Parts: sequence; structure tokens; C-alpha cells
Amino acid sequence: MTPSRSYAFSQQGRIGFGALAALLVFAGGLALAWWIVSQPPRVERRPPPPPTPPVVDVITTEQQVQSPTLNGFGRVEAEKSTELASRVAGQLERFGDGVLPGRVVEQGVPVAYIDQADLRLALEDAEAQLANAQAQLALEQAEQQRARSEYESFGRQLSAERRALVLREPQLRQAQAQLTQARVVRDQAALNLERATLTAPWRAMVQERLVGAGSLLSQGTAVVSLVGVEQFWVRASLPGETLDWLSPGGSVTLTSQGWPEGASREGTLLSILPNLEENGLQAQLLIAVDDPLALNQDGPALRLGDVLRVAFHTTAEEPLIALPSAALRPGEQVWWVDEDNRLQSTQVTLAYRGQEEVLIRSGLEPGQRVVTAGLAQPREGQEVRIRQRGDNTPAQDEGAAQ
Repeated sequence: MTPSRSYAFSQQGRIGFGALAALLVFAGGLALAWWIVSQPPRVERRPPPPPTPPVVDVITTEQQVQSPTLNGFGRVEAEKSTELASRVAGQLERFGDGVLPGRVVEQGVPVAYIDQADLRLALEDAEAQLANAQAQLALEQAEQQRARSEYESFGRQLSAERRALVLREPQLRQAQAQLTQARVVRDQAALNLERATLTAPWRAMVQERLVGAGSLLSQGTAVVSLVGVEQFWVRASLPGETLDWLSPGGSVTLTSQGWPEGASREGTLLSILPNLEENGLQAQLLIAVDDPLALNQDGPALRLGDVLRVAFHTTAEEPLIALPSAALRPGEQVWWVDEDNRLQSTQVTLAYRGQEEVLIRSGLEPGQRVVTAGLAQPREGQEVRIRQRGDNTPAQDEGAAQ
């Protein structure tokens, strides 16, 4: 065999062996792939970890004699106000000294003056008529005395009617009536002259001048608007179910956002009104505030029409447990944590329900740990964690904990 033929035969052997090896590798890969695909995955099943108990906020109950502070809003109104009117006709001459809007006038101080010229003439005429009537009465009394003397000298007895005519008794009664009438006219003229000076009926603040000097006034024309400064009223509203806590004479604290920080005024519950508020159908209460404009004391002044926050201080009568309103669940239900840190529920009887606080009459005992936050869907016997003092972990609902 020649060398060239020997080399060719050797090359053919190598190619055949390589193809066989590649085929075996390919077949082995297919077999391995089929085995992997045909075998199901083996996953080790482990029990799920227990859910982490939710963190809750609690408050330890304390029972003590207490009562709620009832909060609401009220509007300031005048206890007394008037539009002082003229009681006689005439020309307004001038206003009294210091009678300006915003100024205080004392009781009995002249507020306005009406021209008195015509009224003085009327008084003089009335006095003249009175003097004339007095003279006529004196003359008639003299005539009666003369007639009596003549009758007695005549010596005859007449009937009562004829004797009255002879003694001029009708003429005397007429003269007396005319005197009385003249006296009334004189007194009325004097009264009209006195009424030409308008005076303050009580200590008041001038709100507004309603006419100007020189105006012609008729009887009943309003001249100046006054409001009393001794006392203002605050008309407040509260839900009807709170009225059992209130009685006239109770103290009330009033505050306003427009006053300096910490400033307040004290008032007294005057009465509980019989009518309900038109819009909210709440009960209306009337609060009296003395010296409302702070004329005799240091403190903020009340302004008519201002809206104030009112806090009614009630009288404590029975031991109650106070809780935040967030602790009360629908149906007047409360959740508390037992010694094993598990949830328990109880139904309570309320003495008072407020926006921020509720007072419990029965259903809880002192020392119980009541949940105030951290529950979304609580379950009886559910384990919880109580947030400790200094723990910043936020209270979370049940779903978040799981």
C-alpha cells in the first residue's frame, strides 16, 4: 500500500469516529432532557410562619367622679337694644355731647335735643287756659254762694232737682271739669317740652345716628340706635341628648380665634330655649356675659354677631370611665386586652358621647387595657402586641401585620 493511500484511509477512520462520538453526545443530551422534563419538581413543603400579632395602642381604664365639658359654638347678640325715637314732632336741634358711634352714654344723659320754641309756646298757652279755668271756677263758686243765700232767705222747700238748679250745681260741675281739662292740657304741654330732650334709657353704646341735625321729626321718628353694655347674650347650639347635663346657672367659658392666645371670657347659662335651631334641629341655649365690652375689666371684648366657641362646665355626679372616642366601636362595643395579650370584646353603656371623648357608665372595670388604635378586623381571642412607652412602631391593622 502506497503512503498516499494509507494516509487517506487513516483520515476516513478519524471522521467516522468523531461522527459516532457526536451522535452519542447528542443522544445522551436528548435522554437527559427527557428525564428532566418527565420528572416533577420536588418542592419541600413547609408550614407557613405564624402571622405577626398586630401592634395596638391601649389605655388603662380609671373610674372616677367626672362629667363632660360640652363644646359648641354660639353667636353674640344684644341683651337689649333700641332705636330711640322722638315722642314729639319738631326739628332736631343737635345731638348730645359725645353721642358718637362707638361711644358709651350713661343712663339719663341727654342724647338729642329737639327745638323747644313751639313747645314752650304751647306750654304758655296751656298755662293761660289753666289760669282762666281757675278764675271761672272761682266766679262760679261765688255765684253758687249768692244763690244759696237767696234760696235760704226765700224760705220754701223745693224738690232736689229744682234745688240743684237754683243753687247752680251744674254750672259749678262744668267749671270744675273745665279746670281739670285745662290742667291736663297744661301737664301734657309740660311733658312734651320735657320730651324734647331725648335721654338714654340705660347705660348704652351708640351704634348709629339715624338722622342728622336739622331734620324735621314727626312723632315716632327714630333718632339714634343704642345697645346696652351691661350684658350681652350668646345664643349657642348643642345636641339635644346633652341637655341632661345642663341646668341654668352653670358656668360657661367662651373663646375666639380672633382673641389673643389663652384669652377667654366667663359667662352663665341663662336658659334653655324651647325652640330648636332651624337648620340643624339642635337645642338652643342662652348664655349671659356681664360687661361684654370689657369696660370695667381686662379681657377681650365681645362684638355683636361674632361667633364664639363655648364650653359648658357640667357638674360631676357619678363615677364614670373616660375613653377616647376612637376606642368605641359600632354598636357601643369596646375591645380590651387580657392578661395573655389576647383581644376580648364587651358592650358598654354610655353616659356621654362626644367627638373626642366618651364616658362609660357600665361594661368596663377599672384597670382594664382598652384598645384605642391598631385594629381593622379584630377577632375574639386574637393575639396582639402592646406598644410600649418609647416604642415608635406604628400601630397597624390586622391585614398589614399578616
